[in-house]
Amino acid sequence: MEHSNAPAVTAAHATVDGSRERLRLLEDIAGQLLQRARAAGASQAEVACSEDRGLNVNVRMGDVETVEATHDRGVSVTVYFGQRKGSASTADLRESSLEATVAQAVAIARHTEEDAAAGLADAERMADGSGDFDGWHPWDIDADAAIDLALACEQAGRDFDPRVENADGTQVATGRSLGVYANSHGFLGSERHTRHSISCALIAGRGADMQRDGWYSLALEAGALEPAQQVGRKAAERTLARLSPRSVATGPLPVLFSADVARSLIGHFLSAISGGALYRRASFLLDSVGQPLFPPWMRIDELPHLMRGLRSAAFDAEGVATREAPLVVDGILQRYVLGSYSARKLGLASTGNAGGVHNLQVAGNGIDQSGLLLELGDGLLVTELMGQGVNPVTGDYSRGAAGFLVEGGRISHPVDGITIAGNLRRMFSGIRAIGDDVDPRSHIACGSILVDGMTVAGE
Repeated sequence: MEHSNAPAVTAAHATVDGSRERLRLLEDIAGQLLQRARAAGASQAEVACSEDRGLNVNVRMGDVETVEATHDRGVSVTVYFGQRKGSASTADLRESSLEATVAQAVAIARHTEEDAAAGLADAERMADGSGDFDGWHPWDIDADAAIDLALACEQAGRDFDPRVENADGTQVATGRSLGVYANSHGFLGSERHTRHSISCALIAGRGADMQRDGWYSLALEAGALEPAQQVGRKAAERTLARLSPRSVATGPLPVLFSADVARSLIGHFLSAISGGALYRRASFLLDSVGQPLFPPWMRIDELPHLMRGLRSAAFDAEGVATREAPLVVDGILQRYVLGSYSARKLGLASTGNAGGVHNLQVAGNGIDQSGLLLELGDGLLVTELMGQGVNPVTGDYSRGAAGFLVEGGRISHPVDGITIAGNLRRMFSGIRAIGDDVDPRSHIACGSILVDGMTVAGE
């Protein structure tokens, strides 16, 4: 009999959801700190308050390794005297500590150099409200139930095949986060989010033939997680598929990045068009707005207001209203990713991305996994990347990889001990197809990506 992935919550152990009361407390603290900053003579000020609670259990080979309950909170105050800036933070909510935190921020601001780009985001860019994107789904699971779930997940993986003889850890985690941001423009916004996960890593084979792989499920609501046993079995399937790997001959090959690693390519793109890299002139995509970077059929949209989106938000880390806007249309870069500081350094306007992007949607070609393999023909399917061999200034790309050799559109055998190399600008323009096999476990919704013209270094 399979265990449910979300144990029922009974009246005996259900907890009262006091999140709204906690948010009101954090909002009151933010207001008090802004008043203290004004009283100290600050021309502008901003306050960020957060509170995080979580439970994390780890098991291995049928034994409990760790049980960790967390309760963290923090308050950050930033004050401006003209264009002199000072920041200080504390986790202590007592009056004396809050007063000392403001005083410390003020003292720092009085001794810093002026920065022409410093200051709050423009007042007219502030969001109208906080918004509710259905991201709050607490999981009232206790430590014992979480341990049972983790053990059931691992056991399903170990029972899947006798060649799975070891485990590298299985985890069940749940977390809930509250956040408040306020500034002297009069903006006050609050957010609350939950996130839950089940993960399992297994080992198959012995000695030099051992292989490790795993699987995980992540969701805002526990009921949306994959069943624990299914996570364990997927971990076993992926681990077994890697047994008896070979290398490949060095040479040029098309490479298909599976969906769960393909989003790293989009991550490199985002880093290159982010304000910090641009104003420091440390990006291979300087002055690229309006230029074709991808194939003419490709589109990337930012959708910050998705219901149950993993990074949905009505405002960014500076209170600026978020908005749906494309990053790439017809393969052409439409804009950068900017907060107020980097925008001022570049002589541009904030794009509502202080703190990063929200939900991205990378449009595919409507091709499923088997269709992508046929399109690949003879090439390499990459399911794991290793190392950090990416030069952000030149775009040169070289990373260790593992996966499968594909011959005639069919998976032939596993490969590892190889390196794939290219240049990101050429890789972007060389994208041949994007699948519809979107991995839902990230705020970057992207299917597998097929790239032509890479160099694979093996034997």
